[in-house]
Amino acid sequence: MAIQKEIWEDHIEGNLFKNNEFLLASTDASQYVLNGKVVHIPQAGATPTVVMNRSSLPATVVQRVDTDVTYVLNEFSTDPILIPQADTLELSYNKRESVLNEYESSLRQLTADNILVSWAPSTAAGIIRTTGASVASHLDSTTGTRKKFTTTDLKYAQLTLNKQNVPLEERYALLSADMFQQLTDDMSQTQYRDFSAAFDAKNGVLGQLFGFKIMMRSNVVVYDNSTTPVVKATGAAAAADDNDAVLCWQMNAIERALGDITFFEKIGDPQYYGDIYSVSVRMGGRKRRNDEKGIVAIVQSA
Repeated sequence: MAIQKEIWEDHIEGNLFKNNEFLLASTDASQYVLNGKVVHIPQAGATPTVVMNRSSLPATVVQRVDTDVTYVLNEFSTDPILIPQADTLELSYNKRESVLNEYESSLRQLTADNILVSWAPSTAAGIIRTTGASVASHLDSTTGTRKKFTTTDLKYAQLTLNKQNVPLEERYALLSADMFQQLTDDMSQTQYRDFSAAFDAKNGVLGQLFGFKIMMRSNVVVYDNSTTPVVKATGAAAAADDNDAVLCWQMNAIERALGDITFFEKIGDPQYYGDIYSVSVRMGGRKRRNDEKGIVAIVQSA
């Protein structure tokens, strides 16, 4: 019997942010998606100049020039998977649902990894380096030591956003599991008590420090060790001197967009003696300002 494709598409959409609640801590641009795959956002031009006690007349007439922001959402598609007819008849568990749930989990991980890379700052002004004591590098395939991530580093990220005149509310910091451990190890007892008081499991917030709601996942983003570190693409080959990083942002500085979700099926394929399924999701994100204000990366230092 065929599955209800619409139900599974809704199910995938409803669970794309499961265990990746940090994605919700961004501006949702899904309303601007055209034809399920392109984001098109009208961008207001420069604000008018304000003069106090104007003494020269007539005033200069200016015209606001509006622009458009357009970008294509990435397509994430699963390999087609075969569920032999024999499995649907002989196995005691529902293999089809088990396989589809695994598909959903893989999509969540890859789409989130990709969006994080698109959010990561690329300018020197948006990148600071860790300053703690030396510790062995924790990233796979890396060697040597790195400076620990400390509360001082997070406080400096706060200063960076403050100097950019970024709103104080809705600031977030996303840490890998190892960087989170380093941060909590560096907290005083008083800091940790106050930090833990903001725990909010429903929204993925583990605590709050220096105005940042702290969130965690297994990995965040990886930067190389250039003079001005460059974020590495999702799935890029690892290098021995790569560095883990923490992303800190204000909610209005970044955005996400969800496009088409399509579920494919072929029931009773005579060549493969079973049912074949695959899923396609279009999703993406970006930094909302060209000057990248409102987002900071704290990159490990060798």
